[in-house]
Amino acid sequence: MAGTEALPLEAGPTPALRRRWFAEGAHDLQLTRFLLLRGVGFIYLVAFSILVQQGLPLLGARGLMPAARFLARMRAAQPTLTGALLELPSLFWIDCSDQCLLLLAWLGLLLSIGITLGLANAPLLACCWVLYESFVHVGQTFYGYGWDILLLEAGFLAIFLAPPWRPGSRTAPPLPVIWLFRWLLFRLMLGAGLIKLRGDSCWTDLSCLVYHYETQPNPHPLSWLLHQAPPWFHAGGVLVNHAVEVLVPFGLFGPRRVRHIAGAATVAFQVMLILSGNLSFLNWLTLVLACACFDDTLLARLLPKALVARVVTGDPLPLSRPRRYVLLGLCALVALLSINPVANLLSSRQRMNSGFDPLELVNTYGAFGSVSRERHEVVLEGAAAAPPGAQLEWREYEFPCKPGDPERAPCWVTPYHYRLDWQMWFAGLSRAEHEPWIVHLAYKLLQGDRAVLGLLRNNPFPDAPPKYLRASLYRYEFTGFGERGWWRRQRVADYLPALSRDDPRLLQFLERYGWL
Repeated sequence: MAGTEALPLEAGPTPALRRRWFAEGAHDLQLTRFLLLRGVGFIYLVAFSILVQQGLPLLGARGLMPAARFLARMRAAQPTLTGALLELPSLFWIDCSDQCLLLLAWLGLLLSIGITLGLANAPLLACCWVLYESFVHVGQTFYGYGWDILLLEAGFLAIFLAPPWRPGSRTAPPLPVIWLFRWLLFRLMLGAGLIKLRGDSCWTDLSCLVYHYETQPNPHPLSWLLHQAPPWFHAGGVLVNHAVEVLVPFGLFGPRRVRHIAGAATVAFQVMLILSGNLSFLNWLTLVLACACFDDTLLARLLPKALVARVVTGDPLPLSRPRRYVLLGLCALVALLSINPVANLLSSRQRMNSGFDPLELVNTYGAFGSVSRERHEVVLEGAAAAPPGAQLEWREYEFPCKPGDPERAPCWVTPYHYRLDWQMWFAGLSRAEHEPWIVHLAYKLLQGDRAVLGLLRNNPFPDAPPKYLRASLYRYEFTGFGERGWWRRQRVADYLPALSRDDPRLLQFLERYGWL
């Protein structure tokens, strides 16, 4: 056949095309990589600072839920140490002393500071990931939040996005990892949208935001203001929520212009959420993930010119062949581990914030599948001993961010996370027998435990611990324009009866959990 000799004989993609799969225009994602790595480093910094300040009172040997006792129970349930380690990977199987907990928390904080400042490489990010994984796996109730496993998944991807060794390496950004970040953002947003459509009816009748600003875990001052808005404003907010969480995620895989619009919508939505309440570092981490939607052609217009000139190079080095093979393996692993999360997304019994593998490499996410119509708060009160016939004088314990004194303004603390405050919100939705840690908290306050008192805003008994402690359940409502204070409250019921340090009921309960 004439001209056959002119046809290319090589089957499959050329080496140049294969390299193209790993680097989108070689220089088009250098700013994207810069923002992703710095952003993940910043979130690690916040997460480890929380551990440095709250880790021992929550998880230490004398904490509310000691990690060492938890590991002992896990070990007793497994025939071998290897089986326990595979089920619950953590460095704290080696040593779970208070000194080790604090040392690793400080180590993670120092490493995350380095990453945030631009010293990111694969070993540093791998160390942060292993450290945070270790804490999450022993954190029990206090580390059962979606943003913790989200940080683990994003942190794992960041290991492969960063240079293998030398920070600031001029190698081309690996395109497959950028796509995996987009895949993570897609699952995060769509999971949050679908759980709402399948959950509470107020998401379909557009009334959820009438209640949400008031009943969310830790409102801040703008939450109060947003709560005063008319019903049509709240209905419009729900429609925006559905559009951004259900429709916009599909644009993350579209052409460049569509992807940029989807990313911008996601960023604007997360900023709105940050301005409406304290949701820890969830929204901040989502903002970091959204950076994967943008390329340097857009980011170069938005970032300072000096920064662009320092980060962007005209001729980055190609990725080595071994690294390309590692990236292919990573893509295959994520594809395999995505089967269960995708099946969960498609299921009518969708689960929120769950992992399907021991390392939480690929997870499923969701938020506010149900919305409370009323806000109930557990208020802890102590009383000193009183003379015979005299009434006890009860004094309230205040928390840093949880609503307490109706006159006190809500706090603005995002992206920080007061983990005990959040659990107190969950306690108000439940009963004391389902929240054993709160009984242990009552005992710690009766003891005057200084570490646990450090988690609170005040100590109404600075000279000596109280003789008695009780918990009451109150209904809280935002005040309106012109009313005094921020909250109205009304006592609803007893939550914990008045207890003393030597109360047999209390001691028996604590002994059953191994807390004596």
